[in-house]
Amino acid sequence: MNNIKYIKNNNAKKVKSQVLVFSQKREKARGQEKIITRIAPSPTGNLHLGTARAALFNYLFAKKYGGEFILRIEDTDLERSDKKYEQDIIDGLKWLSIKWDIGPFRQSERLDIYEKYIKKLLASGKAFWCYHTKEELEKEKKEQTAKNESPKHICGHKIKSQKSRIQSQSQKGIIRLNTSAKIVKFNDLIRGEISFDSSLLGDISLAKDERIPLYNLAVIIDDYEMKISHVIRGEDHISNTPKQILIQEALGFESPHYAHLPLILGSDKSKLSKRHGATSVNDYLKQGYSPKAMVNFLALLGWAPNDNREIFTLKELSKEFLLERVQKGGAVFNIEKLNWLNGCYIRKTSVKKLTELCAPYLKIQNSKFKTTVQKSKLKNYLEKIVKLEQPRLIKLSEIAEKTDYFFSNPKYDKELLKWKNMSDNEIKESLEKSIEIASKIPEANFKLKNLEKIFIKEAEKIGDRGCLLWPLRVALSGKKASPGPFEIADILGKKEVLKRISSALKLLQL
Repeated sequence: MNNIKYIKNNNAKKVKSQVLVFSQKREKARGQEKIITRIAPSPTGNLHLGTARAALFNYLFAKKYGGEFILRIEDTDLERSDKKYEQDIIDGLKWLSIKWDIGPFRQSERLDIYEKYIKKLLASGKAFWCYHTKEELEKEKKEQTAKNESPKHICGHKIKSQKSRIQSQSQKGIIRLNTSAKIVKFNDLIRGEISFDSSLLGDISLAKDERIPLYNLAVIIDDYEMKISHVIRGEDHISNTPKQILIQEALGFESPHYAHLPLILGSDKSKLSKRHGATSVNDYLKQGYSPKAMVNFLALLGWAPNDNREIFTLKELSKEFLLERVQKGGAVFNIEKLNWLNGCYIRKTSVKKLTELCAPYLKIQNSKFKTTVQKSKLKNYLEKIVKLEQPRLIKLSEIAEKTDYFFSNPKYDKELLKWKNMSDNEIKESLEKSIEIASKIPEANFKLKNLEKIFIKEAEKIGDRGCLLWPLRVALSGKKASPGPFEIADILGKKEVLKRISSALKLLQL
């Protein structure tokens, strides 16, 4: 790692320079240091958008420089970890096409490895058993807070071995790092040089016992064992970095390069949470968002290309991605932008493929039309419906509400049939005129262009097209807003069109 030169400076322009140095030397660097990144989620909840964005950036960085991307499941918190969440994480990454080269590794399967290093720390005297109770630690924290001091614990009674601990104290203890006071510095590839006073950290918690490490120790051991070259993660981990560097020093490990991504913020500029809306990748999958649109959107949360493009494939992102173009400030989650991107991808999708994607959302399961429309013609029928709504779809789940009238008889208030100030009698005459016109059109000619030509010609004779076409459209769809009557009639067919207009006439007689 020392063979790659980095310029250490707090100045933002210098931060870009240090990454540029890395970019320019990448061919040489690859011969000396293989780029290996990772994403290491805890299976304590569904795949969060922030984790997915971090996974994407790690993936893009690795692919940019011909490296490898690792998936690691941090499941040592046995009480909160759940296999269903692990599966959700795996499925979510697969859905986004963020493919890992190695893994998934699971911390719960690596306890022998952790035990080796924990015992090494204890034997060297760099770690010790602390037997202070939870109540004692809480009291200490409250006292420090009251004095406006940084909460920390410096153990006054350090026990080196578990045997001594058992002899000294019967209650459960914890293994801590013997932390010395010093200034810890590291060079963040996004933020520049960052320094911490380790005296404010206290004796860092390392492990529950000699086999089960806590987060900061486990992540250090795993990153070392897996030869992780770059740790790219959220800025909420900045405070963990000095702790991890101190542990690395205690174990004789070399530190990887760090890059801390800006947080994803809600519209009110606070950290994204459920009160802002859906926060898990699975929520957006269920709503019918395109994985390509989601990847495109996540890439633009905190990163910007060197031009004004907004639409990228995953392959294009892999070529374009540079850490020097990742911003420091928080990235606001803009649902309108996501919806716009998703609409763009829907428009680019073939009707055949889009119909397949929309099929789970279409209300055909208990529909009369599943039996009345011949099975051989059902596919064509669905494709016509999807093609009709494709220009207006934002997400796939909308297709159900927008097209329900194609699968069941519409229900609506007769007032909706009224165009402007039409009376019931005028509506009745209008619908009767539509039946007369439609009845005269042969089944073979009951097509969009022909319907449009004939009905508009008759509507213009009335003077105000809406007097004929509005009641007709509502009679067919039952909606205040829908595609035009000719597009709907072309799909429904002559028989169903006449049936619906007749049903609307009966509604007027009630």
